[in-house]
Amino acid sequence: MSCEDETNRPPEPEVTRPEETTPPIVEGEPMDALGVLESLAVRPEVDEGYDRALFKHWVDADGDGCDTREEVLEAESVTPVTTVGVCDIERGTWFSVFDGDTITNPASVDINHIVPLEEAWQSGARHWTPERREAFANDLVDERSLRATSSGANRDQGEADPAAWLPSDQEVACQFVVDWVAIKASWGLAVDEVEREAIAATLEGCLDRTTTVVARDT
Repeated sequence: MSCEDETNRPPEPEVTRPEETTPPIVEGEPMDALGVLESLAVRPEVDEGYDRALFKHWVDADGDGCDTREEVLEAESVTPVTTVGVCDIERGTWFSVFDGDTITNPASVDINHIVPLEEAWQSGARHWTPERREAFANDLVDERSLRATSSGANRDQGEADPAAWLPSDQEVACQFVVDWVAIKASWGLAVDEVEREAIAATLEGCLDRTTTVVARDT
């Protein structure tokens, strides 16, 4: 499936936040997630043209024989994994923070994109090169980007943003939206107005909103 032709598409409306409420983001510097949220461009999402195949995954980016899924499974298992060969993980123990499940069969584990691929497409990734979309889909640089979860939890979220879905546990929901805004800031993705308001409302009830942003090549 090819990307949509946007040659004649009119510029998308964008709502900018007042300058005094958008402090500059410095890579690695602790910031209040509300401040990071206020730095994001606000514009309507564009639904057309999405295809999951436009985000190539799972890849072996570092050439060690293990693909992104296998790397996340090994990194997030709370017990040492057992493997067949180099990377074919046969057993481990994963705690699915979104629903509290503990899983020992890797076949029952999904790798969740905290900011789903379709959400990324709708909020800016449709303009990216295929290489940048691949980097987003396989992001091992920022450990917040990908999460080992139960299949049920991953499917419950689906492609929803925080206006439509949040983990039921308040503390987990707080961490989810803190990570969400950091990832969106890192990749230069926008938020829509309803999404922004839902995130802000959630953050207001969080005890710890501290986050950092990872710089990306443009």
